[in-house]
Order: sequence, then C-alpha cells, then structure tokens
Amino acid sequence: MAKPSGGILPGSAAKSVLRKTEVLVLDQIAPAGLKRFSPDRYSLVKEAAAPQIVLVRSQDLHAIDFGGRLLAVGRAGAGTNNIPVPALSSRGLPVFNAPGANANAVKELVVAGLLLGARNLAGALEFVRGLEPGVADLDKRIEEGKKAFAGMELPGHTLGVIGLGRVGSLVADAAIRLGMHVLGFDPDITVDAAWSLPSQVRRANSIEEVQKASHFLTLHVPLVDRTRNLVNARNIELMKPGSILLNFSREGIVEEEAVLRGLRTHRLKAYVTDFPSAALIRVPGVIALPHLGASTREAEENCAVMLADQIRDYIEHGNVKNAVNFPDVAMPRESPYRVAIANANVPNMLARISNAMGAAGLNIHTMLNKSRNEMAYTLVDVDSQVPASVIEELRSIDGVLAVRYLPADHE
Repeated sequence: MAKPSGGILPGSAAKSVLRKTEVLVLDQIAPAGLKRFSPDRYSLVKEAAAPQIVLVRSQDLHAIDFGGRLLAVGRAGAGTNNIPVPALSSRGLPVFNAPGANANAVKELVVAGLLLGARNLAGALEFVRGLEPGVADLDKRIEEGKKAFAGMELPGHTLGVIGLGRVGSLVADAAIRLGMHVLGFDPDITVDAAWSLPSQVRRANSIEEVQKASHFLTLHVPLVDRTRNLVNARNIELMKPGSILLNFSREGIVEEEAVLRGLRTHRLKAYVTDFPSAALIRVPGVIALPHLGASTREAEENCAVMLADQIRDYIEHGNVKNAVNFPDVAMPRESPYRVAIANANVPNMLARISNAMGAAGLNIHTMLNKSRNEMAYTLVDVDSQVPASVIEELRSIDGVLAVRYLPADHE
C-alpha cells in the first residue's frame, strides 16, 4: 500500500499545490468541533472512499479499509477499542483521542452512581412507578413500602478508586468533599496526575488492598489485556460484605459472572454500571445505565473541539498531542520548510534521515525526535525547499513508515 503523502505535493522549484484535506465524519460529532476545520482548507464529508482524516465516536472501524490517502484517525472520546490501532501504527498513522475532555461528565455520573447505590434509589423509583395512583390507601402503601429502601449516607465510608487519571482524580476529590475516605491505586500514575490528586487520598499498593478496605469501589482504567476482568471471581470475594461496585470505565474490566455471583451471595449489595448486557438486565442489585458517561452537551463539545485542534495541528504543522500510538511531539516553526517522519523505533534512524538531507544539500535548521514503544516520530525544519526526490528517498529508508512535507507558505 502506498504511503500517505499528506495531501501536499512537494516540488523541486515550483510551489506546492494546496489541496483541501478530506475529513470523513462518522457518528455525530459536535458542531463546535467541526467548525474548527476552516472550509478553505478542509472538506467535511459523510461518505468517502479514501478520506485523509476520519473522525469517529462509537462506530467500529476494524473491518473498514480507508485506503492509502489516510493521514490520521480521531476519536471524540477517550477509549479507542473501536479503532484498529496496531494496523494504523504499522502504516505510521496516528490515532488521536480526547482524554479528560469528558472527565467532568463521567465524574458527575459516578457521584450519581454512588447515591443510587447507597440510597437504593433505583428500587425506590421502581416501587413508586408501580403504585396505582387512584387507590384509597396510597399514603399508607408509600409509608410501608419505603422501609425496604432504607440506605446509608456517604460520609465516613471508604471509596476505593482504581485508576487515578483525570476522571479518577476528579471522583476522588468529589468523594472527599462528600465526607468520604478515599483509597486509591494506580501503578501507572503519571507525574501530572499525581500532582493533581487531592492530598487526602491514601495510596494503596495493590488492587487487593483497595478491595479489602472499601465500602464502594469505582474503576477508572482503560481496557487493555492486563485490565480485562480486573475485577473477577477471585478478588471480588476480598470485598466487604454489602459493598457497592461501580464501573463507568469499560465493559470488559469486570467479569460479569463474578458480579452476579457476588450479588447472589450478598458480597455485593449493588453493581452500578454504564454498560448493560443481556446478562445484567433485570437482575436484582444491578443498576445499569445506557452508556451515559459522556452524554452531556458540554462533554461532546469539549471532546470535539479538543480533537479538532489536535488534528489540525498535526495536519498543518506535524505536531502530535494525545495520540495513543505516537509520542507527544511539538516544535515551534523556525523555518518555512518542515518534514514530518514516522518510523520504527530502531537504531541509526536519525543518522540516515540526516544523511539523506545532507546529501541533497539541505541544511537542517532544527530537529526533534521522540519515541514511544515501537514508534518514533521526527520533525525536521530545513532552510530551503525540499525537492520531491528527497521526500521519496526518505520514504525508501528501511523502517520509515510515513513522510509528510509541510511547507509553511501553504497556511
């Protein structure tokens, strides 16, 4: 398959021709984000055989071949399980997401879930909905029925938080403000996340430590191989009898059969989740919501705007921020002529790139290279126009996955 050229054709003497970048918009992306794509440079379409950008929310892209012109895929949300990230990485194509843009919306729903579970609100609502409004003893039935829904207050109880990123940190802060004790665990916590974490959060050394000590347990981790069935038949028995488990993270993080067993044995009082399934619907103790985590106007707009700005910065300047398969790379322009190179993270690559440019008489003004796992990404600003032959030579280097030429005079 041909490697993407970036939609800008380098010429040796004549100026490059600017073509509109075709953006395929799948699902409903908030207009606030789509408006960030200026119509003189971008073409937004609902159907395209070979788009250069694909914007998606929930549609599954694994079986779709978007052709050789593709430059990047953007997910208006955090999770990218519906996107074939490894396949795109092998072509040197970044997959952008919008981490944290919907964090407040998810936090608010988790707080609602805490109250739903603690105060038995779901059962109480069903009870009232089942009453006959015309009966003579309505008040008596209400007073008698409410006894079955007595709950507990949140202050003084311990909330365990697994995953202390943006959402987990906000949930922890909200719980503390509600008077709860918070115990958290995250083996992959970043420096920025650690700084934003409320000081009252006690750090645990393992998931099991959190489970043993918590009355409520909430999950905020991505779904990857090592987090699949993170809460399972073995460790759910470590939880306090009558605990409440909340999952607003991803469906596969919780082993459903273990949850059902925990509800039957009363190890769990309730399971509050944003991921209903056939096994969970109408099960006593299960409070299942229809994927409402990011379903607010504000969250959808935040995700769309954040994603659009990141993709534009990549298309126009080659900068990368919040790509799940690329390192973050941002370099101010110090020359009108920029080359962006995605390559396998192998030795001697920078030397080969530099040699190819030097042999063509190009002076490198600034170069920035970063790597992330198997992927490396390089931005190079040079002092003169880059001939098409040099771009092709760079593409021919073993290990180079994609090359784009981004002259500033086309902005």
